[in-house]
Amino acid sequence: MKESTTWERTFVMIKPDGVKRALVGTILSRFERAGLTLVGMKLVSVDKEKAETHYEGHRGKAFFDPLVRLLTSGPVVALAFEGAHAISVVRKIVGATEPKEAAPGSIRGDFCHMSYPRSKERLGVIPNLIHASDSPESAEWELNLWFSDSEYVDPYERSDSDFM
Repeated sequence: MKESTTWERTFVMIKPDGVKRALVGTILSRFERAGLTLVGMKLVSVDKEKAETHYEGHRGKAFFDPLVRLLTSGPVVALAFEGAHAISVVRKIVGATEPKEAAPGSIRGDFCHMSYPRSKERLGVIPNLIHASDSPESAEWELNLWFSDSEYVDPYERSDSDFM
């Protein structure tokens, strides 16, 4: 990864609801169009142990088990992106955690409208298509959980990098 105070690597996961709705290509293109560089990608069937580890910070909360069930309900796409301010850029593209509150133009704002009250009535958890690291610390932890060093591609320069 480039040495820089602004250059970051971050983790993104398209959850089973995004994969099952065939939104993978559409979602991936949002990040690429924003100038982020894809450096890791894999389709993964998540077992219960991995799901529980990913959501460890929520253990003991009422929505922990439903989160684990959602994450293990189908394949996910694990992604690693690099770019200037990648973590905050990705979070802006993804939109608010509660899709009903996500801005139009964001992934959640355009492709789902579930609210917390509605999700409690139906599933016990909010299917919001995607997960994105929210800090440099969580990005590092999540990238280490989902990728080994050998699974990243060697750095490459995008043809539009002078404009990013």
